[in-house]
Amino acid sequence: MNNSSEGLKKKRLIIGVTGATGAVYAVRMLQVLQAQPEWETHLVISSAGVVNLKHEMDMKRSDLAALADVTHGVNDIAASISSGGFKTEGMIIAPCSMKTLSAVAHGFGDNLISRSADVVLKERRRLVVMPRETPLNLVHIKNMLSVTEMGGIMFPPMPAFYSKSDSMMGMVNETVGRVLDMFGVNVDGLYTPWEGL
Repeated sequence: MNNSSEGLKKKRLIIGVTGATGAVYAVRMLQVLQAQPEWETHLVISSAGVVNLKHEMDMKRSDLAALADVTHGVNDIAASISSGGFKTEGMIIAPCSMKTLSAVAHGFGDNLISRSADVVLKERRRLVVMPRETPLNLVHIKNMLSVTEMGGIMFPPMPAFYSKSDSMMGMVNETVGRVLDMFGVNVDGLYTPWEGL
């Protein structure tokens, strides 16, 4: 798709949202990307993700969809993002439940989130997974290893205390900034890269 005002081809990024805690990461990512005219976001949220969004953020599915350029139904396996022929920069699963992690690790594309992740991996595009569970059992760790061996990046949303942030949103911004930086999205003020002591 083209940006009609500038004639630039937009870079596409898929955002998958599942039923793990941490809906704030997806919300903040979409807010940041909405302000980047060169990016086009494709959102997919699971039914459990909708439940968490309501519980944690007091937001409805439609509220989250309003932050995305394109929204796809989680069961729409015929959606554009289910095909490798649809060019994207990759995908972020934020947050990622252990169920979704397992589906991705084993190529079980039973919904559009796991199918899109499978497409990203097979096309050798960037997949960043933000797994949310603790403590981890051996199956969780093996699934993370499997996705890593396929080229995916595990990015557990763990706050970095060296930034000395005094707010939850400051910690969220740091994580979101670091994840988006992996796709070349650099936004001043989200986080300060470590430069040593």
